[in-house]
Amino acid sequence: MKQLGSKNIETSLDVIYDLEQVAKNYPQNHWEIMEMLTIFVRNNTFYTPKEKSKSNIKTKIRTDIQAALTVIGRRDVKKDPENQQIDLSNTDMRGVYLNGANLAGANLYQVNLAGANLKSANLSGTILSASNLAEANLSDANLTGAILNAANLCGANLHQANLHRANLFLANLYQANLNGAKLDQVNFRDANLYEANIQEAKYLKLQHMKSSDIS
Repeated sequence: MKQLGSKNIETSLDVIYDLEQVAKNYPQNHWEIMEMLTIFVRNNTFYTPKEKSKSNIKTKIRTDIQAALTVIGRRDVKKDPENQQIDLSNTDMRGVYLNGANLAGANLYQVNLAGANLKSANLSGTILSASNLAEANLSDANLTGAILNAANLCGANLHQANLHRANLFLANLYQANLNGAKLDQVNFRDANLYEANIQEAKYLKLQHMKSSDIS
């Protein structure tokens, strides 16, 4: 699809939505189209290494990139082949709107999601290691078993999120909102929870944290 990513945004959008319809009507092409869209996103979202990134959360994501991610997030996951994974690693998706998206088990390693809206998203088992989720909205999100090692969740909203068995080793949760979150069997080892709001958090266990990590 040479027109995917066309300089004419309207043309690019038309192609993306046409591909979504094909994926719905022809299940045998479903995964091929999802891979096409993920490659499109990876090739068009410049990744800035952490040490050089200013992480401006007000950055507006390109319209056709947003559209491609929206289609990926609302795909019929029952058509995904077994043992296949959505790969959006090493991408810059600051400010993306993925409210309610299904990205369970996806590879989001070292992705910049600062200021992203992931409210009620399904991120169960998702790889988010070294990702930047500063000030992201993850309220009511399903993060069961998610891997968030060394992730930046500074100021993130995790209100009533389900973090059952999530791995937050070395994660930065400075001033994060964990009010009402489900935190049973979470690995908080060496995580920074300074000034985090953990009031009414459910099943919080502190055995993997130092007392100095919490304020």
